[in-house]
Amino acid sequence: MNAKEIRELFPILKQEVNGHPLVYLDSAATSQKPVQVIEAVDRYYREYNSNVHRGVHTLGTLATDGYEGAREKVRAFINARAMEEIVFTRGTTTGLNLVAWSYARSVLKEGDEVVITQVEHHSNLIPWQQAAKAIGATLKYIPLQPDGTITLEAAEQTITPKTKLVAMGYVSNVLGTVNPVKEVADIVHRNGGVMVVDAAQAAPHIRVDVQDLDCDFLAFSGHKMAGPTGIGVLYGKQSLLESMEPIEFGGEMIDFVELYDSTWKELPWKFEGGTPIIAGAIGLGAAIDFIESIGLDAIREHELKLVKYTMEQMRAIEGMTIYGPEERSGLVTFNIEGVHPHDLATVLDTEGIAIRAGHHCAQPLMKFLKASATARASFYLYNTEEDVDTFVKALLKTKEYFGNVFS
Repeated sequence: MNAKEIRELFPILKQEVNGHPLVYLDSAATSQKPVQVIEAVDRYYREYNSNVHRGVHTLGTLATDGYEGAREKVRAFINARAMEEIVFTRGTTTGLNLVAWSYARSVLKEGDEVVITQVEHHSNLIPWQQAAKAIGATLKYIPLQPDGTITLEAAEQTITPKTKLVAMGYVSNVLGTVNPVKEVADIVHRNGGVMVVDAAQAAPHIRVDVQDLDCDFLAFSGHKMAGPTGIGVLYGKQSLLESMEPIEFGGEMIDFVELYDSTWKELPWKFEGGTPIIAGAIGLGAAIDFIESIGLDAIREHELKLVKYTMEQMRAIEGMTIYGPEERSGLVTFNIEGVHPHDLATVLDTEGIAIRAGHHCAQPLMKFLKASATARASFYLYNTEEDVDTFVKALLKTKEYFGNVFS
């Protein structure tokens, strides 16, 4: 199935925006949803809407089967050893905060080190920043190369026996960099620490194998991989999750409740207090089925071709700055001299083109790049070379417009 055929499965892409066919180039923020996912969520609400784990009636059984069936699909998707290692969350942010609050704050001591990078999304920076501040741990950053990448030599020099936790994005949401998380995890483990991976930008685009990576925790979101908003996954090695205390208390996550003490359910349910995100999990399961039917290798190959095609054309535009390495995932972050990225995004929107502009929840990286804001075009399996042609033509038109206005 080629990109044009895949595009037909996404109802939202058939519309016009401001009188132009929609060109959606903001999938790194959130991807669009195929009809298979929309129908799966709709079917749950229409046919077997019920709470899970609590009732023995037919609807409750169907809902529980759908919810736990989605967990098994996630387990297989990332090659976790057991379903107990898969915790459903609201998204990547929630998963990373769960690790920061339940694991890091109970294990870290004053003087311990937490290591991250300046490339991180705020969701993989602020939780460790705040945990280190609260405990008196030292927050360290692996130095960056000029193109925003890290070297294993720099990681070796930064990570020490005092390093108890390293957190790193698998793929940068700004630069598209694919970081060597497997090799860094090996360095971390040799020094006695644990490795946390933010896979929000990786899971939709490349094969994530937690056993091969040997990471200790990994988080990602459904909405960036053709699934619903409000659903995400935290993977954790079973021994680590078993050692952790829940941070939300109430129904569903308890075993026995006494007047002055309580005990918790076994994994993974002790971390899923209250009514869970049932429709979201079922939709995520449908999204995984959809992605697997296309194939992650095919998705990766398609995106690499689009990025190469895009960058070749963009580099011909005078005053263009493209940030990040040559080898990257499916996005291009850039600025055009004399055009503020917010103005650029606004003008492109009038042409029906959706891109991102701003600091992309990565303000420390913007300081490293010496840019207050940047523009970003990000691709997914439904984008085509025609989308790129329309985008580049609009860039040239916008540059000419602002050049004439301020000349």
